[in-house]
Amino acid sequence: MAASTFPLKDELDIVIPTIRNLDFLEMWRPFFQPYHLIIVQDGDPSRSIKVPDGFDYELYNRNDINKILGPKASCISFKDSACRCFGYMVSKKKYIFTIDDDCFVAKDPTGKDIDALSQHIKNLLNPSTPYFFNTLYDPFTDGADFVRGYPFSLREGVPTAVSHGLWLNIPDYDAPTQLVKPRERNTRYVDAVMTLPKGILFPMCGMNLAFDRSLIGPAMYFGLMGDGQPIGRYDDMWAGWCVKVICDHLGLGIKTGLPYIWHSKASNPFVNLKKEYKGIFWQEEMIPFFQDAILPKDCTTVQSCYKELAKQVKDKLGKIDPYFVKLADAMVTWIDAWDELNPPAKAANSK
Repeated sequence: MAASTFPLKDELDIVIPTIRNLDFLEMWRPFFQPYHLIIVQDGDPSRSIKVPDGFDYELYNRNDINKILGPKASCISFKDSACRCFGYMVSKKKYIFTIDDDCFVAKDPTGKDIDALSQHIKNLLNPSTPYFFNTLYDPFTDGADFVRGYPFSLREGVPTAVSHGLWLNIPDYDAPTQLVKPRERNTRYVDAVMTLPKGILFPMCGMNLAFDRSLIGPAMYFGLMGDGQPIGRYDDMWAGWCVKVICDHLGLGIKTGLPYIWHSKASNPFVNLKKEYKGIFWQEEMIPFFQDAILPKDCTTVQSCYKELAKQVKDKLGKIDPYFVKLADAMVTWIDAWDELNPPAKAANSK
């Protein structure tokens, strides 16, 4: 039956940032074709991008972003894959899956094509267990369960907000690691999904990622990166740190592990080093900041949490570099733009 073959077909958008023709979609056709695509074109808006026939999609370029957001378009990065978060904002669906255009279908150890999207959906539709670690990893996986000694009071778990997938072939390394390990390839397929424990941060990679937009969407801001900014390649990680702090505060879960995609090409380590250079220093301050961040009890929505985090970024990280003041302002602009395009639903019992 089609509904079981293509789960959440009408409730999920696939967001793809790109600067090139999307020939890679041919490989994904058996898995993606029934879903709606939101393509965010980066770079020159006068350049036309070809999308293979038969896909249902909407395409936005920089002119569209400026037209839709007006002055608030300043919060959307230019010439950086961080522009993808505009797709999250304009989507009207409950779930988002985002993938890079150099990511292909991977094969599992038996040689079978991996349906990454179905695995992400499975992750999102099953609870997470951030408060107590299960040594069999995800107890909601087929063939697994809670182990002896796992508190029964915690077995219900919490809603899963984010499913973070991994990659075979080209690892997601920073420039210094790329330079010292230019030939290294990830060939390890680990058949596991796990919940990130409460209080633990992680480096989120945006190339194979799904999330429940209704639970965490407003926090999925990929920052101010790329053109005109002193830093790049920290967009997804910035979002991941913000999201983790907010998920911990609101009692939501994040899973990492399966599914794998095939990451086809390594980006230039020297170009990457130029983009990452400041971030490599700044992360030594950014990570302790997020580790120590505490949100007040009266922050009960993602938006209020995010604006509070922006205030703390300005107060604490603003001392490191004026960039963080600019970033904090952009975080607030992002939330204002999100709320403008996604007005909060009026409560049914409101007077």
